[in-house]
Amino acid sequence: MRFTWYILAAVLASCAAVHLEGDKVAEVPREIVEKVESLRAEIRHHNELYYKKDAPEISDAEYDALMRELKSLEDKYPSLITPDSPTQTVGAAAAEGGEKFSEVRHSVPMLSLENVANADEMKAWYERITKSLEGEEVEFVAEPKLDGLAVELIYENGNFALGSTRGDGTTGENVTGNLLTIEEIPRTINNARELLEVRGEVYMKLRDFQALNAAREEDGKTRFANPRNAAAGSLRQLDSKITAGRKLSFFAYDVGSSSMKFGNQQSLLGYFKDHCGFQVAENYRCESLADIEKAYAGLIEKRENLPFEIDGMVVKVNDFALRERLGIRSRSPRWAVAYKFPPRQEKTVLEDVEWSVGRTGAVTPVAHLTPVNIGGVTVKRASLHNMDEIERLGVKIGDTVIVERAGDVIPDVVRVVTDKRTGTEKEIRVPEKCPVCGSEVHRPEGEVVFRCTNITCPAQVKGHLQHFASRGCMDIEGLGERNVEIFMEKGFLNDPADIYRLAEKRDKLIEIERFGEKSVDNLLDAIEESKSRPLWRVLNALGIRHVGEHVARVLAESFGTIDALMSASKEEMEAVNEIGPVVAASVFDFFRNESNISLVNRLREAGVEMSGDTKRVHVPGGPFAGKTVVFTGGMESMSREAAQELVRKLGGKASGSVSKNTDLVVAGEKAGSKYEKAVKLGIEIIDESEFLKRAGK
Repeated sequence: MRFTWYILAAVLASCAAVHLEGDKVAEVPREIVEKVESLRAEIRHHNELYYKKDAPEISDAEYDALMRELKSLEDKYPSLITPDSPTQTVGAAAAEGGEKFSEVRHSVPMLSLENVANADEMKAWYERITKSLEGEEVEFVAEPKLDGLAVELIYENGNFALGSTRGDGTTGENVTGNLLTIEEIPRTINNARELLEVRGEVYMKLRDFQALNAAREEDGKTRFANPRNAAAGSLRQLDSKITAGRKLSFFAYDVGSSSMKFGNQQSLLGYFKDHCGFQVAENYRCESLADIEKAYAGLIEKRENLPFEIDGMVVKVNDFALRERLGIRSRSPRWAVAYKFPPRQEKTVLEDVEWSVGRTGAVTPVAHLTPVNIGGVTVKRASLHNMDEIERLGVKIGDTVIVERAGDVIPDVVRVVTDKRTGTEKEIRVPEKCPVCGSEVHRPEGEVVFRCTNITCPAQVKGHLQHFASRGCMDIEGLGERNVEIFMEKGFLNDPADIYRLAEKRDKLIEIERFGEKSVDNLLDAIEESKSRPLWRVLNALGIRHVGEHVARVLAESFGTIDALMSASKEEMEAVNEIGPVVAASVFDFFRNESNISLVNRLREAGVEMSGDTKRVHVPGGPFAGKTVVFTGGMESMSREAAQELVRKLGGKASGSVSKNTDLVVAGEKAGSKYEKAVKLGIEIIDESEFLKRAGK
């Protein structure tokens, strides 16, 4: 059905998109389409900072506001929903940069939680649940919402075998060695059966966080912004000795796949605590909305005296059978919600404004504040976001302002205390010249940000190079942020094509401090290997606005070669399912720019493959055409990723979870809960040999 709407959108040239209102097709205003895509890009940017770099730059409250705005627009215009929208996905992919952890595929997705921000929203959620379960006696369990890093611990026959981060909800990072340094994680569990996947939160107690920051200050190192960042950064150390030197803690609160069956949340928590030796947070049984609000008020009162940070309360349906009836969405369960705490605020003075430049040339303001303690953390900087926000606030340099530390990350300036003005305050003005390269700054029509006009600006070049080499793009191991900076300083890198000329400078690379023959050769091998990446990675790496990993895959599968894409018209691009007018215009304009064409040609000359992608093969009437296929368990003949790609190439859709929309489940060795769910839903299940037979293999 959605494909039909996209075709209609391409035909109706004056429409940005269409959607269904009753039995009628209605136009989606172009500004709505652009707003949705802008929100998605902004949210993905913040997801990467939060999940992959442990360096968030906005508050949880602001992030939640962005997600709410996006979800509201998607609810109003369902035709705009795409599978890769942040409202349909969880977290972010595994961290990138130099050396990496290996990936771990979760047998059951580790989902995110829907948020509610006040009593009215909590009431609405409660009423939705009780209405859906009308006639049932519904109990809830309330638990503190810990501010740490979600992980999964896999126990086989009672022994701790594997530990991983949540990652993007489907695939996380193997951090087993680092988790073994946490004393509160038992190495063995008595009376456990074949399989038990324990889920919980790695966090850092406040006293341990303060001691760590004090030690870092003495060593002249940067302080961690908050306990969450400290915990995440410590758990992701490639050297387990560093992790062991930082006191981390763990609370268990959920289960993934298990050979054991549990009836409800409180019995699960009791098992974790009494039989396994895990720490579990204090929890409260709630039989009514009044009980939930009472527990919430009690936690807010206790919050400042707890030895760890919490940013809200999680409310869950207690009974697991009722949870099954309620089901899940693409990124969150319907049976649980995070009831967020009110943000923290303090008064201080805005002393100055610094302008920073990002990969896309965005010039953004950062407030420098008179240091103020908010919730136990000294705050010196706050986000001002853009000139529209500055004008909305009416804020000036020298103003007394209210700063909100919501979610314990970089705070926001939320209000000006105008009665504190003395008349000496100064207007905040956007610099006419880029603060990095001195080029002109302008504000593109329809955007809220100002941008540096120089695409060779060092700040943009640096960001572009890091993006090009990152895991979701050309995946060049060893070419992380620090090495990019070093090579730029040496004059070795000016654009991505220069990466493929580093081999000519091998002798000079070896001379750089902390570089040796082995590390240089490993880097050069990784660069050489990257030349054969599939086309979608090249498209993603080029940094075309509005083109992320998913859109890059769609374009690569639809056009097959970069030459075909470069010569395509906007109309031909818009005719592709999931490609709207904004994306089409962005791609079309990118390949009409002489500098971009030159870059593509130089990459081609360097040996980067751009015509080897296999165009998606649609087999009319074939076994996977128009079907949604889910894999569970291990495959012998190929990896799960290869099998999923085969399904896509034969016209089908590969999904990671079983639902009523699933057409086929392929069950391999040790098939898990997906198999059981498929049986309950009456979905066709086949084994690997039958899958290969149908695929013509």
